[in-house]
Amino acid sequence: MSGRFWLLVSDKLGDNAQVRLLARASGLPFEERHLAMKPRWVHGKPPLHPGIDHLDPARSDPLAPPWPDLVLTIGRRLARVALWIRARSGGRTRLALVGRPRRGLRTFDLVVVPPQYRVPEAPGIVRLHLPLFGVDADRLAAARERWRCELAALPRPLTAVLVGGATRPFRFGAAEARRLAADLLALRAREGGSLYVTTSRRTGPVAEEALVAALGGDARVFRFRPDAPDNPYLGLLAHADRFVVTGDSVSMMVEVIRLGRPLAVWPLPHRRDPLTRLEDLWRRLRDPEGPLAPLARRLLRHAPVSAPRDLEGFWRYLRARRLAVAFGEPFRPPPPVGGEDLARAAAALRRLAVAPWERRLDPGRGSANEGRACGEPRSR
Repeated sequence: MSGRFWLLVSDKLGDNAQVRLLARASGLPFEERHLAMKPRWVHGKPPLHPGIDHLDPARSDPLAPPWPDLVLTIGRRLARVALWIRARSGGRTRLALVGRPRRGLRTFDLVVVPPQYRVPEAPGIVRLHLPLFGVDADRLAAARERWRCELAALPRPLTAVLVGGATRPFRFGAAEARRLAADLLALRAREGGSLYVTTSRRTGPVAEEALVAALGGDARVFRFRPDAPDNPYLGLLAHADRFVVTGDSVSMMVEVIRLGRPLAVWPLPHRRDPLTRLEDLWRRLRDPEGPLAPLARRLLRHAPVSAPRDLEGFWRYLRARRLAVAFGEPFRPPPPVGGEDLARAAAALRRLAVAPWERRLDPGRGSANEGRACGEPRSR
């Protein structure tokens, strides 16, 4: 590849790790552009049309010509920037996206899709067997040494419990936290060993307080704090014998699986509010393998809709491949996970980088005028 390749990253470390892994595996030389969000969009999700007004320019790397021939990124906030770059390039920049495709599958030249998102087979789609999550080997080795004395002294088996939190369509409040605690204490009473529980950003103070109170002094608990120097997460990945992960967190589940450790998924219950029921109906309508499959496939390919996320389907998928068990079933180590997914995605990225350029002006991709600043002349 003789052209320029930009990798767009932001404040989400897990997202950054996935696209960096893919970019490096491709063997293509690339330049990173780190982009910071305005406060409103640190957690918010802007509409997915070409634009950069959600960026904080003072804290972001510059975006200026010469425009790249290829952009790789992840997530809605950065996909919006990628679309803006393509518009600025006159439609010449090719776009590769990792994650949940939106605005129709034809919006991007390549979409690398994790298995929790249901998409039809289509040109430009690489469907993964597992997301591209993983733990950096050097960081894991450092954590193994850092936590060796403290964790090695605990009674075995050491069960690490990685707690997420509420996410649509699931709930995780005080009642669910108390039920999780009861299940964990029953597990320890039945099988012995020790429990080490760590919460996360999503857990929230109400659920966290209820969980700690219900566990009493029968488990070690780390209450999540951003940038806490004593966060045991990596130490647990290095030393725990087995893991319980709440079913909302795909990243934590996959990190455990890639380390070859036994994993049990603790399922979260559904919310019962009308909005959640409406969202569930909309998800079923977009399911390319559901009862309205022909309509769903057409919507996902051409219409400005997102692919549905199916976490319960992902849990079933992990069980079917013997990569995890449902909580309450006997723990078992997963089979080895190879690097075939990464190799396929990297090969597709290399093909995109060297493919002959074709001008695309269909409605799904926009035109050379899309995203122009106010006052700029239209292209002729």
